[in-house]
Amino acid sequence: MEKVPMTAGGHAALEAELKRLTSQERPRIIQAISDARSHGDLSENAEYHAAKEAQSLNEGRIAELEDKLSRAEVIDVSKLSGDTVKFGATVSLLDEDTEEKKVYRIVGDMEADVKKGRISISSPIARALIGKSKGDSVEVTAPGGARSYEITRIAFKA
Repeated sequence: MEKVPMTAGGHAALEAELKRLTSQERPRIIQAISDARSHGDLSENAEYHAAKEAQSLNEGRIAELEDKLSRAEVIDVSKLSGDTVKFGATVSLLDEDTEEKKVYRIVGDMEADVKKGRISISSPIARALIGKSKGDSVEVTAPGGARSYEITRIAFKA
């Protein structure tokens, strides 16, 4: 089984989501199914079918979270250091074409959120940055086209 790298914060967030799905959503959906059953004929009961679909989606997400958490390799970013980009690093970049500054933190696939500045270790940008040092220029081939960035800062913080 392949290990899934994850920060401590990402692991805690996934555990919290799993707890919410099993302790709150699952009973709510079971109650909705029970209520819909009491309305009679199930073949044309839209409430019943919607509740069963919600149950299927919820159970699928629970299974996915349990799988990821069981294979998680939690990496304590606060204990990392160094001069090269690796998992958990917060990297400041300067777009060499537009002079736009960006800051990304390299995290596991399950906790990536570009809007919050967290990019997946398997993303094109992260793959291009891994192993590079401050001052290096990297060319990233992304769906929007090739971009050039200069690494202006590398930090490790929890």
